[in-house]
Amino acid sequence: MCETVEALQAVLESRGPWAALTGAGVSSDSGIPTYRDHQGNWLGSNPILHEEFIQDEAKRRRYWSRSALGWPRVARAEPNATHAALTRLEAAGTLGGVITQNVDRLHQRSGGQNVIDLHGRLDQVRCLDCGQIVSRHHVQQWLETHNVIPPLKAAAIRPDGDASLPDSFIEQFQVPKCPYCNGVLKPDVVFFGGTVPKSTVTRCHALIDQSEGLLVVGSSLSVYSGFRFCRYSVEQNKPIVILNQGKTRADELSLHRFSTEPFTLLQQCADRMQQSCRRE
Repeated sequence: MCETVEALQAVLESRGPWAALTGAGVSSDSGIPTYRDHQGNWLGSNPILHEEFIQDEAKRRRYWSRSALGWPRVARAEPNATHAALTRLEAAGTLGGVITQNVDRLHQRSGGQNVIDLHGRLDQVRCLDCGQIVSRHHVQQWLETHNVIPPLKAAAIRPDGDASLPDSFIEQFQVPKCPYCNGVLKPDVVFFGGTVPKSTVTRCHALIDQSEGLLVVGSSLSVYSGFRFCRYSVEQNKPIVILNQGKTRADELSLHRFSTEPFTLLQQCADRMQQSCRRE
């Protein structure tokens, strides 16, 4: 199939509604970097693992020291044209909802109504002891009050708000505690090696069940937590359409694949479909 806006529009209009599954590529134009390059190769250092955070105080110190520098950039990020295109498609009824692997909440800020945060949300923090939720903004204020934060240019920011810092800085860093019980605070996200809550997986399956196909946008699907929904869609005899500049884990499962300026195609397609609805 030719990779044109007309071809993508024909696919999206052939059935519906679609469920969308989005990845880090969608937020790259908002200034939040991706984990992998277009060949699927890992960029930067390895992320913190779930078990490391839970069991190792030094690893928690490492996370919070790096997050203190990286989080403000994520907090300032604004939705981009791809977020807006998906929101318009949802408003038009072409999309039934979005499953996002991102933790930046940019789909919601763009106006998305039915968005499932597969890996949680970075704008809030949960106490592992008492379960209370604390805003990440409040935690950031504490971090900046009790630590000297180096200039932003001294670090390399990552998709989850992490940043690279020298060990000497990390060793002196003061880690926040729960303001309710003095327990261990963890960002309300699923770290690598962690488990997506069953209730979240159930919601994702329900969205796909209510849809006629799965649209994958900006994800290599290298992580099983997202790839599983491609397999589920195939099991349900629902087609997969991929919009991603690089290769993905589900290429062989897809009915159509758009890899040449896929986000531009999506934005143009949303414009055309919106205009068509207005004429009707």
